[in-house]
Amino acid sequence: MVERGPAHIWAMRGTYLALAMVVIFLHLLPLQTMPRQFAGPDLLVALTFAWALRRPDYVPMVLVAGVMLLADLLFGRPPGLWAALVLIATEWLKRRDRRMRDTTFVAEWITVAVVLVLLQIAYRLTLGVLIVPGGALFLSVMQCAMTVLVYPAVVGLSHVILRVRRRAPGELDPMGRRT
Repeated sequence: MVERGPAHIWAMRGTYLALAMVVIFLHLLPLQTMPRQFAGPDLLVALTFAWALRRPDYVPMVLVAGVMLLADLLFGRPPGLWAALVLIATEWLKRRDRRMRDTTFVAEWITVAVVLVLLQIAYRLTLGVLIVPGGALFLSVMQCAMTVLVYPAVVGLSHVILRVRRRAPGELDPMGRRT
């Protein structure tokens, strides 16, 4: 069993940040002149959740908060609301990584789907209470569904290309404790 050092963890954190910046950049590119009739997946959230469930040490709280807050500011969302909700969900998923290690991928996928639905509900309810227009409900539901559908591809690519795998039982975490 090969133990990975702090340099590898920081390199993977840098990789997560670079991937997040690429996703944000591609989202901001003006590829169409007409408004779209569909909503694509939230790749940033799918990537964050996949990495949080596989290797929680690769996505620390400060990094997730910064990336999501930057996305809120650049995408024109209410600053901090979606970032806070995603941060809470990410931390909850990180705490479940030991329990999720022993389950199948389908159980993980269902867990992520439920978390995404709850995030959307909390986001829409908060916007409603604050009397902030939240956009079309259909587009929010479509984005949530597309994110759930693309989650296996994000996990697969992270696993195959970037080697973001679940911790093995007995592997040491960054604090030197057995997992």
